[in-house]
Amino acid sequence: MVKKTIRDFDISSKRVIIRCDFNVPIKDGKIIDDNRIRQSLETIEYALSKKAKIILMSHLGRIKNEEDKKKNSLEIVGKRLSELLKYPVIFIDETRGEKLDKAISSMKDGDIILMQNTRYEDLEGKKESSCDLDLAKYWASLGDVFINDAFGTLHRAHASNVGISQFLPSGIGFLVGKELTALSSLFDPERPFLIILGGSKVSDKIGLIDHLITKCDKLLIGGGMAYTFLEAEGYSIGNSLVDRDSLEFCNKILKQYGNKIILPVDSYCSTSFTNDGPKNLRDINEIEYQEMGLDIGDKTVELFEKYLKDAKMVLWNGPLGVYEFDNYKKGTEAVLTFLSKSDAKTVVGGGDTAAVANELHLAEKLYHVSTGGGATLEYLEGKELPGLKNIEEV
Repeated sequence: MVKKTIRDFDISSKRVIIRCDFNVPIKDGKIIDDNRIRQSLETIEYALSKKAKIILMSHLGRIKNEEDKKKNSLEIVGKRLSELLKYPVIFIDETRGEKLDKAISSMKDGDIILMQNTRYEDLEGKKESSCDLDLAKYWASLGDVFINDAFGTLHRAHASNVGISQFLPSGIGFLVGKELTALSSLFDPERPFLIILGGSKVSDKIGLIDHLITKCDKLLIGGGMAYTFLEAEGYSIGNSLVDRDSLEFCNKILKQYGNKIILPVDSYCSTSFTNDGPKNLRDINEIEYQEMGLDIGDKTVELFEKYLKDAKMVLWNGPLGVYEFDNYKKGTEAVLTFLSKSDAKTVVGGGDTAAVANELHLAEKLYHVSTGGGATLEYLEGKELPGLKNIEEV
C-alpha cells in the first residue's frame, strides 16, 4: 500500500494546502526547539520550487479559553519559518473569514501563507478536534491539492487532516514518507532486533509490547514502568511507581517471554520525587520501603549496553529515568550516547526520547528520530492511522 506523495501531483500554480506539525515548545515567548519546523522544510521547499501557491496549516498546543489563544498563536512560528526558508511567509491571524479568503484569492505563484492555529476552532464546539465537516469543507475550498505532512497528528481524526482529505486530491509530504519508511522497517527488522521501552506507565505500551514482543530478540525495560514488571517478578520496590492495573499483563508477558525481557538490576533512588532529595544507588533487591526508583543505575547501563553492542536494529520509546530532573537523566543519556556511536540502526519513537536526542545533538547520528509520539506508537501497534485513510494510493 503505497500512498501518493507531493511528487505525484502537478502543483505548478496550484493552491496547495500543506498540513504541517508546528506544535513546538514555547517558553517566555520563545521557541525552545524548532526541530518540527525544520523537518517541514523539505516539503515546503519542493512546493516552492514548483511555483505553487502554498497554504500552511498547523495546530499549536490546546485551546480551551481565550488565554490559551494568546499564548498559542502561530505568528512566532511564521517568523521562525521565514528565517529558516530565507523567504517571506505571510501570517494571517484567522482560521476562516474575509481576511483569509482575500489573502488566498490574491496569492501569486510562490507565495506562502500560514494561517492561524487550527485549534482556535476548538474554542466553540471543538470543530477542529471533532472533525467538523462544514469546517473541513470550507478549508478544502481554499485549495486545489491537500498534502498531509504532519506525522505527529496522523493518529487524530481532525478537520485539518482527515476532514480536508475527504474533499480534495490528497497525498503525503516528504516528512510523513520518511517516517512511514523508517517505522515500517521495524516490521521486518535486521537482527538482532532490540526494543528499549521506558516512560512511566505500562498501560501506555501494552499494545506495542503485544505487537512487537514476538518480533524482537530482547526487550529492555527502564523508566517508571520497570518497577511494575519488577513487582510482578516479586521484588520489593519500596515506594516506586507501580501501574497496578497492568500487573496481570506484566505477569503474563514475563511467563510467556521471560527469556526476552531484561529488567534493571540497580536503580538510583530517593525518598522524594524531586531533583534535590537524597540520591542513593541501590541494587534492585535492596530498595528501602520509603524509597522510589528514579533512574536506572550504573550496572543496568552496563547490562543494557552488553545486549545492545551486537544489535543491528533498535527501537526506543520512553526515557529510562525521570528525565526532567537533572540528577535522574544520566541513564537515558548514557544509553543514547552509546547507541549514537554504535552500528545499530536506532529508531527513536518520538516523544520525550526524541527531545533528549535533539537536546544532546545526537539525532543526526541515529537512523531515525520520529517527530510523533502517539502516532508512532499506534502505527507500530499495527493500527490504521486516521490521517492516512483518505490519502490516495499510487
